[in-house]
Amino acid sequence: MKIYKLPPEKVYDKLKTSESGLSENEAEYRLKKYGLNKIEELKKPPLIKIFLANFYHVLALLLWAASILAFISGNPQLGFAIIAVIIINAIFSFWQEYEAEKATEALKKILPIHAKVIRNGKEIEIIAEKLVPGDILVLEEGDRISADARLVESYQMKVDNSTLTGESRPVRKISNIPKKEHNYLEMPNIVFAGTSVSSGTGKAVIICTGMNTEFSKIASMTQSVKDELSPLQKQINKLAHIIAFVAVSMGLILFIVDIWVINLPLVVGFTFAIGLMVANVPEGLLPTVTLALASSAKKMVKKNALIKRLSSVETLGSTTIICTDKTGTLTKNEMTVRKIWIPHKVIDVTGTGYSSEGEFIYEGQKISYNEFKELELVIRVATFCNDAKLIENGKSTNNFKIMGDPTEASLLVAALKINFNLEKELRRMPRIGEIPFDSDRKCMSSIHQKNDRKVAYVKGAPKRIISLCNQISVGNIVRKFTSDEKDEVIKIHDKMASEGLRILSMAYKELSTNFEDYDPHFVEKDMIFTGFVAMQDPPRPEVCQAVKKCHQASIRIIMITGDYGLTAKAIAKEVGIISGECTLIKGKELDEMTDSEVYGIIKSKGNVIFARAVPEHKLRIASILEDKKEIVAMTGDGVNDAPALKKADIGVAMGITGTDVAKEASDMVLTDDNFATIVSAIKEGRTIYENIRKFITYIFAHETAEILPFVLMVLFKIPLPITAMQILAIDLGTDTLPALALGMGPSESDVMKRPPRSHDEHLLNLQVIFRGYVYLGLIEALIVISGYFWVLFSGGWQWGDNLLFTDQLYLRATTMVFVGIVCAQIGNILTCQTTRMSSFKLGLFRNKWIIIGILFEVIVTLAIVYIPYLQNIFGTTSLSAIEWLYVITFIPIMFFADELRKYWIRIN
Repeated sequence: MKIYKLPPEKVYDKLKTSESGLSENEAEYRLKKYGLNKIEELKKPPLIKIFLANFYHVLALLLWAASILAFISGNPQLGFAIIAVIIINAIFSFWQEYEAEKATEALKKILPIHAKVIRNGKEIEIIAEKLVPGDILVLEEGDRISADARLVESYQMKVDNSTLTGESRPVRKISNIPKKEHNYLEMPNIVFAGTSVSSGTGKAVIICTGMNTEFSKIASMTQSVKDELSPLQKQINKLAHIIAFVAVSMGLILFIVDIWVINLPLVVGFTFAIGLMVANVPEGLLPTVTLALASSAKKMVKKNALIKRLSSVETLGSTTIICTDKTGTLTKNEMTVRKIWIPHKVIDVTGTGYSSEGEFIYEGQKISYNEFKELELVIRVATFCNDAKLIENGKSTNNFKIMGDPTEASLLVAALKINFNLEKELRRMPRIGEIPFDSDRKCMSSIHQKNDRKVAYVKGAPKRIISLCNQISVGNIVRKFTSDEKDEVIKIHDKMASEGLRILSMAYKELSTNFEDYDPHFVEKDMIFTGFVAMQDPPRPEVCQAVKKCHQASIRIIMITGDYGLTAKAIAKEVGIISGECTLIKGKELDEMTDSEVYGIIKSKGNVIFARAVPEHKLRIASILEDKKEIVAMTGDGVNDAPALKKADIGVAMGITGTDVAKEASDMVLTDDNFATIVSAIKEGRTIYENIRKFITYIFAHETAEILPFVLMVLFKIPLPITAMQILAIDLGTDTLPALALGMGPSESDVMKRPPRSHDEHLLNLQVIFRGYVYLGLIEALIVISGYFWVLFSGGWQWGDNLLFTDQLYLRATTMVFVGIVCAQIGNILTCQTTRMSSFKLGLFRNKWIIIGILFEVIVTLAIVYIPYLQNIFGTTSLSAIEWLYVITFIPIMFFADELRKYWIRIN
């Protein structure tokens, strides 16, 4: 008989398991038999194909054209040299792309999917890859289902099947045999790998894993979706096309001038045009950007931020507003019960104990027997209506490891303090049903069998629970709960909330013996109020500094919390998000406001908090802000937060408390659930964008110095000051590692003291062009040309004289230009480490790659200048001591010229 036609009790027999689950030995045996629970990935393109792709992108094609022209013009040495450059660049690019891919793959492995199962009668958490047929899955709201399984228990359970069926609405799931036939993928008592629990809870016995699941049949489609290029990568590609157009245009113009104006031989005209084209090509631009993004993502992992898409790195740098939760993000998520209110007494919670002589003492406070029974009743509700577990001998506080929600775990700890034996009580009053929490009802109910009766225990938002109660238990006696008494209780609640305490109310309701319908509209009304529990979740100590950095960086922080307004306001004040008065908007008030009104309040009011908000409110706020061109980072952890996380520019999921669904919908996962980590990630996002601009500035500066000699040759008919081979030696030799070093540099100290850049701002803006091409480029060009003429004039050259390419004086003069550009670039790399701040303040050699880069270009330069074989290839010769002294001065000239520019910017 098919598994879905068997009653739940027969399913265990069919799959050779039991309610206690598999033993570890049996699970190990089945893992060897069935293999790991994973989908085989599609084969990626072979490495050779990835390598060959580096030979036909736009800049490579331009170099191929240049090499062909060199052969046509009768200059095979230059042609082969350009081909060598293409090959070297392809190898370099392939290596960088390979490293970036390895980094991306490593990131995917940092947060493996876990699953809760029952083995040996205990609930444990394991890596989903180790699930086997026969394992009993424990499913809760937000869990990603990692294998096909048959439900044996379900409480108000709904599953998102959209990955399999395309149906966006969650479908109801049951554990019983369906009354009518269904398509297998729509079978109500089967859950499938790749889907997720939208609401409710349940248990299911695994039927299939890995490649035997239904999800494996569509795996090839899900894996074939290609990653889109990020906006930054698109800008880089556009920039490459612009550079290619400029290079071809300038080469063509120079060729026409050489042939028809200066009347140079065709071969010489071709050679000069090729040289100018090569001078315009920043060969290392594309791979350096890819590696810089991957390197930045790896840095963020060390700071507890897992970037799922490289494009998110750059978007982070543009963030203007952070919409953040309170619990666990701004606070430690280390809930501790501090106060328990029973009618009508507040009990402070710090320790425990009671005497055996009828006089009860709780936390050093004398309470009567009836008051103790009321306290016990509150604790009963808090622990019965609870899905958390405390596992002994863990590494967390009080020698317990928490499994489940920290808030619920704190209630279990409070129960231990009065020696409330939960296991014994649950044997006496077993749970027979559950109505899971949802953000609309703001409460959770647990149904228990008490002798011949059934009792519903309910906990939730205080005002919600109070409004649903018509009776109150006082001194172990149930009586009417009057409106005046409710108002007094709410005042006590508000006073505690204003102290930053998080509060949950407790109630219960006795049900009829034949009660079967777990409809919350019936269960959660006309209840008996028992009291409430106040918990403290202290702010993270590092959050205050992170909030201060956001204010300095002109980043707004908006708290959106499901918690009570006074509690949220107290925490917001404590961490510095608000100062003075603030606008507190409750969920119901938000529903009544138009989008324009909401944005008007956010824009005009300095301090705004959204309290008693539900996930739908997060989505709406994200949409409103994005419509106004704000760049929004939105935090979330629940399954219902997924739409808001997808909508926001940067969806930020919690790695510890976050559901699998939230993590999948997000762009970034915080492995420590810490608000300060978001700020660190924004800082890194700003840094990477600035570093790429520094890299572009650096390469643009020497391009001006390489292009200007061709212009001077045309205008003044002088011997060409630099050869095409020397240009190649700089572009693909001396400048490669230094340029890469700039792309991996540290943050400037003022990077978080500037306002966010516009998301529409282009990478190549007027400031970058001016600093690179114009300011640094012209200074570099002028000083190296000064060295060129100094050597010529000191060697007896006169204006109008022609020099052969093999003339010793010409070789010395061009070597002077070649070495001069290298020295000027050393000055440039030292100053290009900062944009506004003095490089001395950052530290000239704080970036270790700068030192390596400088050493590399010095060694390459000396080799080209002094090794005879390389002298013949690149047209160089040795320089005298006085000539070396002359070009070495280019280092401080370039450095202090830009330091002067930065100083002028800082004082104006």
